[in-house]
Formats: sequence, C-alpha cells, structure tokens
Amino acid sequence: MSVKIRLQRHGKKGKPFFHIVVADSRARRDGRFIEKLGTYNPITNPATIELNVDSAVQWLNNGAQPTDTARAILSYKGALYKKHLQGGVAKGAFDEAEAEKRFNAWVDAKDAKVQGKVEGLATAKADAKKAALDAEVKVNEARIAAAAQAEADAKAAEEAANAPAEEVAEATEGEAPAAETEENTEA
Repeated sequence: MSVKIRLQRHGKKGKPFFHIVVADSRARRDGRFIEKLGTYNPITNPATIELNVDSAVQWLNNGAQPTDTARAILSYKGALYKKHLQGGVAKGAFDEAEAEKRFNAWVDAKDAKVQGKVEGLATAKADAKKAALDAEVKVNEARIAAAAQAEADAKAAEEAANAPAEEVAEATEGEAPAAETEENTEA
C-alpha cells in the first residue's frame, strides 16, 4: 500500500480550502484518508497554513510520499527541514537539543519574514487608501472651485445683462435729441 501526503479540496466554487491529509494513493482525491495533518487556505494573503509538523515528520519517516504541492507546503512549514535535522541526529553530527534549537531558530526567522510581509501588505493598503482619499479631496476641491467660478460667471453675466439695459435706455434718451438735430441741419 502506497501512502501519500496530499491535499483534499473543500470550500465552494472559486474559493478553495484544502485539508492536508495522509491517504492511500488509490483512494479518491476527496475520499477516505488515514490522518488529517492540517489545513491550507490559499485565498488569504499570505496563505494560511496550519500543520502538525511532528505528525508530518513521522509520516515522512515512515515512507509517505508528498505530492508536489504538499511537498512545497511541508517545506514552507519546516517539516522537511526537521526531518533533515533528525537525519543529522541519527548520524551523530549533533544531538537532539541542538537540532531542536536550530529548528526553533529557523521557525522564528520564518515567522518574522511572514510577519514582515503582513505588515508590508497592511502599509501598502493604508497608503493606497490615503492616496485615494487625497485624490477624492482634490476632486472635491476642484468641483467646489468650478461651482464657485460658475456662480461668479453667472453673477457677472447677470450684472452685464442688467447694466447694458440701463446704459441702452440712457443712450437712447441721449440719442433721440441728437437725431432730431441731424434732421434739422439737413433741412
């Protein structure tokens, strides 16, 4: 019986969610499994992975073969590195305490890297939101200025329309006697 560490797909269409399981290679993808090792949610950024590293290492030592994606997940969470360190302990290169110390240092560095990415995404999101707000403020100021300009133009046009009517009335009163004088000079 060939045993595989692989993913079982759950979740609805377009929103996958996976269980990381140990299963017989002949079993269906979402069918029977021997043990559930963890979960994998690729929708979140960064992807959320919960894995029982000790069980995964035990299954790897017993000969379970991970699929390509499962191998990438095991590597990301440090299960393959822990198996490698256990091989060093078995060969006598260092003791169990040194292996555990190295693994914990690696996990801390990995967590710091992931936390840095999360903070980077949060600051990028905040910067984008601030930029959008600044752009909206500029648009609103331009709209207010345009409305004020249109109101000033309308007021000026109204004053211009009222002023010539008065000037025309005054001019016509002043032109009438001039017209009469011209007629008198011609005659």
